Amino acid sequence: MPKYGEGGTPLATEQFHQAVRDLNPAVAVFDCDGTLWSGDAGSSFMNWTLERGLVSRDMVDWINRRYLGYQHGEVNELAICGEMVQMYQGLRESEMRHAARDFFAERIERNIFPEMLALVNELRAKGVDIWAVSSTNDWVIEEGVTRFGIPPNRVLAARVEVRDGIVTETVLDVPTDEGKVVSLARMGIITPDAVFGNSIHDAAMLAISRRAFPVNPTAALLEQSAREGWAVYYPASVTPK
Repeated sequence: MPKYGEGGTPLATEQFHQAVRDLNPAVAVFDCDGTLWSGDAGSSFMNWTLERGLVSRDMVDWINRRYLGYQHGEVNELAICGEMVQMYQGLRESEMRHAARDFFAERIERNIFPEMLALVNELRAKGVDIWAVSSTNDWVIEEGVTRFGIPPNRVLAARVEVRDGIVTETVLDVPTDEGKVVSLARMGIITPDAVFGNSIHDAAMLAISRRAFPVNPTAALLEQSAREGWAVYYPASVTPK
């Protein structure tokens, strides 16, 4: 049986926290959706804004077709994550930030993993340089990680250019898969001490760390963790039965 943690089982919360303490990281990097909180804030925000008529009917039809293609494997992760930000072109950024505040408070905040919140707070208190890296749009991620005390200048997320306060279709970054490594390198982070992620799209980022911490891993990342010898961790609310 693959040894995900001590005794062949996932790490308990205290073991997980102690493993991070023992590493004594100077730089820690966190994925967000599924890692700091449960669920996919990216697709949830898309659906939430569609329900509220934030974008035109034509845009609704277009993104729905594209997302269906993504679910069927016809549109890749990089493309759909960029398009889920481009879909708001023509809107004011202030409107997007207001929508992100309302959305996160309404749909995601209750899903924050308290064990991860406690860990981030402990690391912050020790002066660790903490980064959030996500393929979800920057408005939602920057809003969400305020709960963890992570400032906007430590967020790398999917984003487009904003000109004169208006959202454009020009994609500036979509950190996913190897792109997460590229985005970190752009900030001068080549070998972070600790990386935390939940999906196979975090595998490249996990692999460059001194120690990888798969959290709430998807099936594909669980298999990768077994191959790599990475111990995994499940917050209480998502522990497999």
